[in-house]
Amino acid sequence: MKEKLFANIDQQRERLCAMADDIFDHPEIGHQETHALALLTDFLEEHGFQVRRGVGSLATAFRAEYVCGSGEGARIGLLCEYDALKVVGHACGHHMQGPAILGAAAALKEELPDSCGARIIVYGTPAEEGGGGKLTMLDEGCFQDIDVALMMHGSPTTCTDVRSMACTEAEVIFTGKSAHAALKPDAGRSAFDALLLSFNGIEFLREHVLEDTRMHYTVLESPGPANVVPNKAVGSFYLRSYNSAYLESLKPRFENIIRGAAMMAGVESEIRYGRTLDSKVPVLALNDIIMDNAKLVNAPTLRPPREKTGSSDFGNVMYRLPGSCIRIAFVPEGTSSHSQTFLDYGKTQQAHDAVVYAAKILAGASWDLIDHPEKMAAVKDEFAQTKAKMAQA
Repeated sequence: MKEKLFANIDQQRERLCAMADDIFDHPEIGHQETHALALLTDFLEEHGFQVRRGVGSLATAFRAEYVCGSGEGARIGLLCEYDALKVVGHACGHHMQGPAILGAAAALKEELPDSCGARIIVYGTPAEEGGGGKLTMLDEGCFQDIDVALMMHGSPTTCTDVRSMACTEAEVIFTGKSAHAALKPDAGRSAFDALLLSFNGIEFLREHVLEDTRMHYTVLESPGPANVVPNKAVGSFYLRSYNSAYLESLKPRFENIIRGAAMMAGVESEIRYGRTLDSKVPVLALNDIIMDNAKLVNAPTLRPPREKTGSSDFGNVMYRLPGSCIRIAFVPEGTSSHSQTFLDYGKTQQAHDAVVYAAKILAGASWDLIDHPEKMAAVKDEFAQTKAKMAQA
């Protein structure tokens, strides 16, 4: 079966790579990906998928499905992003994701026997770059219809990830009383003093949290001239951990720091929480299935899984069901994402090869899960056990 899947993808190569180049040449930021949406969904309809454009409140999200036979078998979820970065364009390689996912989906649809009963479900997920599109989709009921979520991403190496960081964003507004700092300093209540005190409080907290915890802060709104006691100061805070449950336990301590800073400065405080990105629940069995297929197709620059990564809205999906992302090498090892090098390699032979490698790897991994129900059961069991352990940390 895998030989048939891989041969099918090889036959699609020219179309898939042309689609990737087209998306690269028409970069669209989050929630504006109309060109990419049309390209991807037209392809899926052409290949016999039932397509719904616009999912919930997101006009540039989509869902496509093909049902093999009874549809009572494995439910394979294939997710793709297609948004670009502001100003610079596709310097994160998202233009490759849709074509790779579509290559895998089309091959599975055309080669799988009806007797397998599988469902192939493709989700187009807009606005990953700061927009958190998957968060909205989760809130509106998406991804509950799949057993496993698979994705690809361009990278300096071919590997999977063990963990991803949970991240809570907060904006803090301190409000005091303005006064002339030289003539009537005692008449003022400095909001900026409270902001500085909160920064110091975060620094003291660092000693008393787990080592993999990260805490960041900056001034969003400057208080004004040095000779004026400022009545308002605004700061931005990020709290991060590789364990969503542990991160949630830090929020009351963070809130106490903010309240304490306000009390010391004699001002008022307000915390406005922004988006929260969850940590991935590691499923090493799923990573192994993916990497076995990466080795099978001789993918380039094979490396061990990454132990530490940043934050992504895909983490919220992988916190709720088993999931993994195959990272495919297409830039020199050591290259940072969101860089000029990622942009320079966007339409190269290496990028085109990455699309095809990813399609084959995900198609092969999907077949392993479909054809071997015990592997899918093992993936689900590991996910449940690992998430339970994380909750106790």
